[in-house]
Amino acid sequence: MTMVNFQIGKNGITPNFISNLEKTFKKSGLVKVSVLKSASHEREEIKNIANDLCSELKKLEGKEFTAKVLGFTIYIKKWRKLKQT
Repeated sequence: MTMVNFQIGKNGITPNFISNLEKTFKKSGLVKVSVLKSASHEREEIKNIANDLCSELKKLEGKEFTAKVLGFTIYIKKWRKLKQT
């Protein structure tokens, strides 16, 4: 599985960023998003960014997305099937 890299800077999450992620998930199942220091210094805010990204992508594609935060990096995975809860 190939991993595509993105960066979030001082502009944060923009509609253009979301559309680029959506296009990338049509070809790839895993994306690495690096959060630059100009975007956020706090871990709680990075977790909020990860949750926002997953919810925006779910709205657009109707698929299930999960995010894992490691330091200043967010790993987002697209699931083929909806998760059973």
